[in-house]
Amino acid sequence: MEVKNPFAKLIVWLILLLWSVAVLYPLIWTLLDSLKNNEQFFFNMPWALPKFPLLWSNFSYVWNKYNFSTYFVNSIVVTAGSTLLALILSSTTAYVLARYSFKGNKILLTIYIAALTIPFALALIPLFFLLNDLQLVNTWLGLILVYAALNLPFGIFLLVGFYKTLPKEIEEAAIIDGTSHYGTFFKVMLPLSQPGLITVMITNMLNNWNEYFLGVVLTNDPTKYTLPIGLAVMQAEMQYRVEWGPLFAGLLITTLPTLIVYMIFQRQIAGGITAGAVK
Repeated sequence: MEVKNPFAKLIVWLILLLWSVAVLYPLIWTLLDSLKNNEQFFFNMPWALPKFPLLWSNFSYVWNKYNFSTYFVNSIVVTAGSTLLALILSSTTAYVLARYSFKGNKILLTIYIAALTIPFALALIPLFFLLNDLQLVNTWLGLILVYAALNLPFGIFLLVGFYKTLPKEIEEAAIIDGTSHYGTFFKVMLPLSQPGLITVMITNMLNNWNEYFLGVVLTNDPTKYTLPIGLAVMQAEMQYRVEWGPLFAGLLITTLPTLIVYMIFQRQIAGGITAGAVK
C-alpha cells in the first residue's frame, strides 16, 4: 500500500533506515573485526576500524588450520542432500493430499501439521539409538535423512495450500489430452508450483545449513562436522588464548553463504509464502 502523506512517508523511511542499520551493522562489524589481530582488540577500542595492513590472512588461517575447508564441504553435502530429498518428498506428498480425495486424507494432513508443534528434542534419544542401530551415526546419510524428515511437515503444509490455488481445469485438460497422472504432475503442476517449491527449498536450506544441536548429537567424528559445529569446536580449542580475528573470520565464513542465498531469493520466498495463503 502506497503512503501518500509526506510526513507518514518520512516516518516510514526513517523506520526502514533504522532497521537497515540494525541489520547491517553487526555484519559490517564482524567483517571489520575479522581483519584485526589480538593487539587491536586488547589495546584499541573493540569497535574501532582495523589498522593497515588488513589481515585477510585470517580467513586462510581459519580455512586451513581449523579445517573449515572440510566443514564447508560437509555442510554443502548435507544441506544439498537433505534439501533435495525433503523437496521431492514434500512436493509429491502435498500434491496427493491437495488434489486427490481418499479416505484418511484429512487425517494424514492433520498429522503432518501437528508434527510442526512437536519439539524435535523429545525424539533425540530414540533417534540417536535408531541411527546407531542402522550404523548411520557419523555419516552424511544419517544427517541427510534426519534433516529431511524434520523439514517435511513445513514443506507439506506450505505446498498443500499452494497446490490448492492452482486451477483444476489445467489438470483436467492435461488428463483429457492423454497425459498420465505422473505426467500431469511432473510436466504441468510441478512447473506451475515453482514459487512454492523455491520457498520450501530456500527455507530448508537455511535451516539445514545453520543446524547445530542435532549435528552435535549425531556426529562425533571431526571429519563429519558441519560449519556450525566446527565454529564451536574452534572456539573450544582456543580456550584461554582466544584469537579474535580468526574467530570472527570463521563466523563470517559460516554465515555468509546463507545471507547470499537469502538476498538472491528473497522475492521468491515472500511470493511463495503469500501465494498459498489465499485460494
